[in-house]
Amino acid sequence: MNLRIGHGYDIHRTAPDRLMVLGGVHFADCDFGLEGHSDADALTHAICDALLGAAALPDIGHFFPNTDPAYKDINSQILLQLTAAALRERGLEIINFDATLIAERPKISPRLSEMRANLAASAGISIDQVGLKATTNEGVDEIGRGLAIAAHAVALVVRL
Repeated sequence: MNLRIGHGYDIHRTAPDRLMVLGGVHFADCDFGLEGHSDADALTHAICDALLGAAALPDIGHFFPNTDPAYKDINSQILLQLTAAALRERGLEIINFDATLIAERPKISPRLSEMRANLAASAGISIDQVGLKATTNEGVDEIGRGLAIAAHAVALVVRL
C-alpha cells in the first residue's frame, strides 16, 4: 500500500458581527465569529490542509486564495468537497483524518457529533473515519484569552 500522511494547521482571530462556524456547524448562540475571507471555519481549513499535504499538493491558500472574490464568505464545507475531489482525481482515497480544535469558547463538545457528520459528508467518507477532539488553551496566549481559535489536523490517504 502507498500510504501518505499530511498535517494541517489553521488559526483565525475572533471577530464581532460574524457568524461562528466550526466543522460546518453554526453556533448561533455565540456572540462572535472568526475573521476570514471565507466563513473562516478554522477546523475545516486545517483538515483541507492535512489532506492537501498528504497528496503533496500546495496549501489551501493556493487552491482557494483570499484574493479571489469567488471565495468571499464561501461555506468551507464546499472547500472540503473540492479538496476531496482533487485527491480522488489524483487516484488518492482518504483513509481517515483526525483533528483537534483549540478554543476557550464556544463550548464545542456538545456539537462534536454534528461536526463529525458534516466533515464526513463533505469529504465523502464515513463518520467512523473522522476523529475530532476539542480542548482549551488553559488561558495561555491569544487563544487562551479567547482572541483566536486554532485547529490541528492529520490525514491519512492511500494511492489506489
